[in-house]
Parts: sequence; C-alpha cells; structure tokens
Amino acid sequence: MADLDLSGNQLSGPIPMTMWSLTNLQSLQLFSNNLIGTIPTEIGNMVSLATFDVNTNELEGELPNNISLLTNLQSFSVFTNKLSGGIPSDFGKYSPGLAYVSFSNNSFSGELPPELCSGFGLRVFTVNNNNLTGSLPECLRNCSALSRVRFDGKQFTGNLTNAFGGQIPNGIGNLTFLFTLNLSRNHLTGSIPKSLGTLSKLELLDLSDNSFMGDIPIDPGTFDKLTSLNLSHNNLSGNIPAEIGNLELRYLLDLSSNSLSGQIPSNLAKLTQLEVLNVSNNRLSGAIPSSFTNMLSLNSYDFSYNNLTGAVPSSGIFQKAPANAFAWNPGLCGALEGLTACSSSGKKSNTNTNKILIGVFVPVCGLLLIAAAIALILIFRKKPKPLDVETKSSKSESFESNIWEREVKFTFGEIVKATEDFDEKYCIGKGGFGTVYKAELLSGQIVAVKRLNISDSSDIPATNRQSFENEIKTLTHVRHRNIIRLFGFCSRRSSMFLVYEYLERGSLGKALYDADRGPELDWGTRVKIVQGLAHALSYLHNDCSPPVVHRDVSINNVLLEWDFEPRLSDFGTAKLLSSDSTNWTNVAGSYGYMAPGNINYNVFIFGSFF
Repeated sequence: MADLDLSGNQLSGPIPMTMWSLTNLQSLQLFSNNLIGTIPTEIGNMVSLATFDVNTNELEGELPNNISLLTNLQSFSVFTNKLSGGIPSDFGKYSPGLAYVSFSNNSFSGELPPELCSGFGLRVFTVNNNNLTGSLPECLRNCSALSRVRFDGKQFTGNLTNAFGGQIPNGIGNLTFLFTLNLSRNHLTGSIPKSLGTLSKLELLDLSDNSFMGDIPIDPGTFDKLTSLNLSHNNLSGNIPAEIGNLELRYLLDLSSNSLSGQIPSNLAKLTQLEVLNVSNNRLSGAIPSSFTNMLSLNSYDFSYNNLTGAVPSSGIFQKAPANAFAWNPGLCGALEGLTACSSSGKKSNTNTNKILIGVFVPVCGLLLIAAAIALILIFRKKPKPLDVETKSSKSESFESNIWEREVKFTFGEIVKATEDFDEKYCIGKGGFGTVYKAELLSGQIVAVKRLNISDSSDIPATNRQSFENEIKTLTHVRHRNIIRLFGFCSRRSSMFLVYEYLERGSLGKALYDADRGPELDWGTRVKIVQGLAHALSYLHNDCSPPVVHRDVSINNVLLEWDFEPRLSDFGTAKLLSSDSTNWTNVAGSYGYMAPGNINYNVFIFGSFF
C-alpha cells in the first residue's frame, strides 16, 4: 500500500500501532477526525513517507525526534491539535524535499529548527498561535519558493533582516511567489527591509504589534499588488510616504500607534477603493486633506490622538462622521459633536462680552437648579416607588447580545431606524436561513442585514449559542478581497441578525439564471470567479485561526462586485440553524450543493457551480 486516506470521517481513539509499521506507505492522511493519543517514535519506521497529515484532531504530547530522519518527507501537517513541547531541532535538516509544513494552533514551545528549509524548497510554512520563542531561522532567506508564511501570535524576537536577509541579493526579495506575509504580534526589531517592496505578488502584509523602527520603506514602483497594509503598534517614525497613495490598497491601511510625524499626504485620496484608514495615535500635524471627502468606499477612519489642526471636512464621507474619529486633536474644529466650532473673524469682537454674560448667568442657573432638585426630593421621598413601566419597556428593547468589528462606526439602532423596524419594503431576498434587508444609513453607507429564521433565539442551547458567537467574533476579523465583510451580529427581541457589506450586483445564482444577465458570464469571467473562490476558501482554511469551515458554499452565497470579482458570504448560519439544534456535527447546507458523504468539500463544490 502506497497511499492511505481516512480523512474527514468521525474516527476516534488512538492511531493503531500497526499503522506505524507500513514501511512502504508514502502518504498518510488522517486529518479532520477525532483521534487522540500521541505520535509515537514508531513513525520512524515509515521510511518511505512523503506526506503526513493529521491536522484537526485531538492529538497531544510531544513530537518524536526521529521525524527528522524521514528523508523523503515533503509535506508535514499537524495544525489544530493539542501537541506541546519542542519541535525537533534538526527537523528538515535531512528532508531536502520538504515543501509544506504547518505547526499552527498547538502549544509548541522553544525555538524553531534552524535548518528546517535546508533543501530550499519550502513553499508554505505556518507556525502561528503557539508558544514559540527566539529568533526566526536565518535559513528562510534562501527559500525563494515561499508563497505563504505565518508567524503571528507568538513571542519571536530578533531582527527581521537576519531571518530573511534584508537587502542582500538572496534576501526576502527572492521570495517571488509570496502572497501573504503575516508577522504580527511578535517582538521583531530593526527596520522594515526595503526588499519587501520587490515582492511582485504580495497582496497582504501585516507587521503589526512588533518593535520595528525607522521609516516606512515605500518607494515608487514597489508593492505593486498590495491590497492590505497593517503596520500598526510599532515604533515607526518619519513622515507617511505620499507614495502610498499610488498603491492598489483596497481594504486596510493601518498606521496607528507609531511615532509618525508631519502632515497627512493628500495623495492618499487616490485610494478610492480603500475601506479602512487608521492613522490614530501618532504625532501627525496639519489639516485633514479636504480631498479625502472623495474616498467614497471608506467606511471606517480614525484620526484621533494626533496634533492635527484646522477644520474637519464636512462633505462627502465626513457628513455624518463620528466625533471619536477626531478626538484628542486640540487644534481641530468643526460642526461635529465633541469638536469646538470653527470661529470666524467677525465673532472675535464679541468674545469678552460673551465671557462676562456666561460668568454671571451660569452660577445663577446652577443655584436655581440645585434648589429645585432639593424641593423635588423632599416632596417625593416618602412616596413608594411604583414599577417603572417605561423602564421595563425600554429593557425589552435592549439588545441581548452585540458583537461588532472594531472599525464599525454605526449602531444597530440606526439599522432599525433605516429599515423602519425591518419593514417588508426593505426586503431584498429570502432564503432557507433567513430574510435579507437593505439598510441605507444616514452616513450614506449601505449594509445588508440578514434576520435568521429562528422563532425564538432563547430556544438555542447555551453551548451552541456561545460557539456561534465565538465564530462570529472570528469572522469579524476576516479580511480578504474575495470574502464579504461581516460587520457584526446582534440579538434583539428573540431574533438574531447578521450585518454584512452590501453589493449591488447580487448573487452568482442571479447572474447565472437571469436571462438578461446570463450572457455576461463568459468563460473568462467564470474562471475569474472560480479562482476568487479558491483564494477565499484557501484563506479560510489555512490563514484563519482557528480555521473557518463555511458549510454552505452555494451560488446564492457568492456575491459579485461590479467587475464580477466574487465575494463569499453567509458564514455561521448553517451551523447555527442545523435541523438538529442539539447536534452541531450534522451537515448543513443548501440542497444540491452539499458534499455527499465524506468527499472533500472544496473539490466537490467547484464541480457543482458551473
């Protein structure tokens, strides 16, 4: 036997000892089961093993040292288990063909193996969410085929240039296939290597929550494909490069919590597709460029805690701007709540007179109010306090549960008002899991609100409810160009609501079966849609922590932008609304699109779309 695949079943118990004696076995895949126990030293008997995948089980204990002696090993995946201890120090040293390695979502400690990519063929390497420490392996600088790396959520230290080579010829600029680079939440120091900008396929860069210093290294002709940039919570200094405005950023630009100074470049207004802009907690000065009013896709922005001055723009996206987006900028003025009004020269002559009137009027009014309050207390102190019907009524209107992403600037109350308490005239669709409403907020932002088909949310078991809410918290942090943005969740009047961004073109199902729009989907467009969905599913399964399983990928849950870029939507509802609310392991999904039996879901779903 050369290949053994028992993945995606409900197997339990330890891995049988007899399995470790299969010396001719080349591929062992046991992922997505309920296996327990340890990986024994007998794994060393499997001298022909090239692929070992036991991810998403309940395995525990330490990795045996002799896994380093599996010379034919090409793929090693143990993510999302309960493994602990150190990773063998010579892992990878004797496996020149090693290409895929994932230790994510365990409790590994100690340092990473210094020679894990001795064969220079490593393409995917993820170790996020462990307890690893120390410096990043310097051998990574030679792995030019790397396309995905994740080190976030650990306690790595040291200088990034030591690991990836900085500006030397064989440095990080050689990793030409790198698509995502996430090094957030470590203790990395030094400057950000300029050679990062030469990565022609890099779309997501997250270096947040480290100790990087120096300038932001963005020069003309660099970061050609970058759509999301997060450099927040570092020690970066200098000015914000105007060249950022020439990038293709579409989702996130977060430069908050650094020591950046100077003015905000007006050139950033060219980022007309940007959704989130955060430059708070810096030392920026000058005015907020009036050209920012044209950034119509911007639905979240934060300029607070700087030294900005002048009038806050009042048109475009700033018409209904939240005051906290400009807080602690003493020099800013405007008509927003919390800001001082911008004074004109004609009013200055009356300043002293106004101060005298205020100085007399305020104390007199204060004394009258105190006297009235004392009188009311004396009148009513002996009367029994009846049940406050109004208060009780207001409590019934309160929200039982709220989960919102950090950048959201609107409230669920605004949504209720915009839809006239979910009047039918705002309904834009109905499905097996709920009814969707279109809500146009006062700020001009449009959101889609799905009211789930649940007669009474209190009927859901507490454990199921908590699991669902934990998943929603995870999904509000998901950022990918092919995944719909989930703003948050609210439970109100025993009903449950999910709030998404709104896309005008609608679903893929509508585009496929609408007689007037069907011809728009030529084969080139369909390939583009499939590629986008592949990127989305790969991100959910490999780059999210914990991994996210959609459970209901169908043509009606794929929304389209104006240029037919696909956006996967409707997370979590299938799991919550399973027909057997006491068993969350049941398969849930749309009829005709559920993967039969234990067939790999990703492979199956692409075959059913077109």
